Amino acid sequence: MGLIDSHAHLTHSELHDSIDDVVARFFQAGVDRVITIGTDVADARKAIDLVPRYPDTIYVAAGFHPHEAMKVDEDGIAEMVEIWSQPCVVACGEMGLDYHYDFADRDVQRSVFSKQLTLAIKTELPLVIHSREAIADSVGMLLDHGYAERRVVYHCFTGTMDEADLIASHGWRISFTGVVTFKNSAWLQEIGKAYPADQLMVETDSPYLSPVPVRSKRPCEPAYVAHTARFLAELRGVDFNEFVDQTAENTTEFFGL
Repeated sequence: MGLIDSHAHLTHSELHDSIDDVVARFFQAGVDRVITIGTDVADARKAIDLVPRYPDTIYVAAGFHPHEAMKVDEDGIAEMVEIWSQPCVVACGEMGLDYHYDFADRDVQRSVFSKQLTLAIKTELPLVIHSREAIADSVGMLLDHGYAERRVVYHCFTGTMDEADLIASHGWRISFTGVVTFKNSAWLQEIGKAYPADQLMVETDSPYLSPVPVRSKRPCEPAYVAHTARFLAELRGVDFNEFVDQTAENTTEFFGL
């Protein structure tokens, strides 16, 4: 079993324009499967179009990213629900709240997130959550909408140990990007070192957040998840192949691949 990049944006022009080469490179790096994220309706349909080209390799998660919240209307919500019914769609999201950039009004972000949560629970698909400087609100909204002990992952987690524990207390998990490899990420490395083995997942968030030792390379791509996995394996003092098998098993189970 090879590595799984649990969160990438293969529809981004920096990757999509050379997708065959991107796929070839991640296979060469030992990555078997990638979950690509659609951040609005058009992006999700673009992601779905990749699936027949790379069967059993690329899977799709789709939702309205909080940055897109100001553009979302009822027709868009209905289209997203239809997208969630597609067989290649393995999760709803990423969705959530972003109080760092505030590209969308916070009330609108919460409204769009709430609408998605109300409808996504009917699909029984897992959720991929984007939460930046908004852990308290996003956790509260998930609980209000009945997601305790359901399959939820906070992707690209960069929060505190207390926030990681809060997320775990509701039966949810976090996912690690290349940020954990950065020299100034000692607090995140402590979380990565202690995190339960049967919950671990790794991702690139391509084309962003290239890990050490390729931090200066742009764009980041799914092949680079191997660097993050190797770093975490060494940090935890476990064999790399064992780490690969464990994270692949965890990711396969979480997304129902």
